[in-house]
Amino acid sequence: MNVQGAVNIDDLRKLAKKRLPKIAFDFIEGGVEDEDGLDRNERMFREHRLVPRYLIDVSKRDQSQELFGRTYSSPFGISPTGLASLFRPGADLMLAEAAKRHNVPFIMSGSSTASMEDLAKVAPDHGWYQLYAAKDKTISEDMVKRAADAGLSTLVLTVDVPVHSKRERNVRNGFSRPLKMTMRTKLEALRHPGWMMEYMKMGTPFFPNWAKYAGTSNPDKVADFTAGQTAAPLDWKHVERFRELFPGTFILKGIMHPDDALRAADMGIDGITVSNHGARQLDRAPSPLEVLPAINRAVGDRVTLMLDSGVRRGSDVALALCLGAKFVFLGRPTLYGAAAGGVDGAMRALDILEGELDLTMAQMGAPTLRDLGPEFLLWDDDDDLRRNRRP
Repeated sequence: MNVQGAVNIDDLRKLAKKRLPKIAFDFIEGGVEDEDGLDRNERMFREHRLVPRYLIDVSKRDQSQELFGRTYSSPFGISPTGLASLFRPGADLMLAEAAKRHNVPFIMSGSSTASMEDLAKVAPDHGWYQLYAAKDKTISEDMVKRAADAGLSTLVLTVDVPVHSKRERNVRNGFSRPLKMTMRTKLEALRHPGWMMEYMKMGTPFFPNWAKYAGTSNPDKVADFTAGQTAAPLDWKHVERFRELFPGTFILKGIMHPDDALRAADMGIDGITVSNHGARQLDRAPSPLEVLPAINRAVGDRVTLMLDSGVRRGSDVALALCLGAKFVFLGRPTLYGAAAGGVDGAMRALDILEGELDLTMAQMGAPTLRDLGPEFLLWDDDDDLRRNRRP
């Protein structure tokens, strides 16, 4: 099976697993500690129910969504995923190209293996940049300025990495930054000759956005420098400073508590992405879907609410929108696609989700995204049913 034969996201996952060695696939797949959070993120979507409404004309359906002044073809985009060229050389810009073709946003990771300046050339209208704050504040401030100077419309400050987490799959696999392939991992990688040939040719993934500050173009030294600078503690003064520096749309990613969302709204933050970092930081954290309704009740329309973590189906997107999100982001599905088939694989992931969302909307009786709301959610009792009805 090639990527065009993939029926769902799990098919792309299987193709990626077949192509990648364990050390690389586990980096995509893994969470932290017991990985309870990984299961919880997906399970919370499965535990909700969508109640269809029939006898509604759904012969024409529209899933386009306006976000921060731009209309996208679907209400979902690509989350930041670091070290992408480890899975396929050039994967960061492949993801950007796929997003541009599908007309959805792509967020370049702060651990990207391509530069933000290259992103601005490849996908000027669809590329956003994720800021991982550095321990040296002058580096962070310069990165914000670079993103603005490159013409990127949106800066996404990730706030949920105060320290590096305990990702036990990586520990067991001997994963490190810079990446050092042991004899054991090389022998296992030989079972994946296509990937191994690319790795031997390309070598250690390079972090061009950080090379300027490391003062070297040596990939290992830049990776070591980056690892030492990231996982910097942040406070609200940092948020205020970055908001002042960046003239475009400013988003906080990783907010999980209504009080934090309220504070962000009071500061004039443009958007919040409710996220637990794909269950890669705090294993006992709730899923974003569990806290989304409370955050929505707290801030309402004062700030644009988005969600990521655990999205695997078009019906997951519909459910998140019914619970209050305006837009949804996903990381692993498109990374599976890029690892399996480059731009075509990432496009296939987006096409699958678009098709599933279209069918879900038709089955629900919601021809447009404006029709989606809490009235499609299964009620707990008669009072809950009355609350969910639109006036």
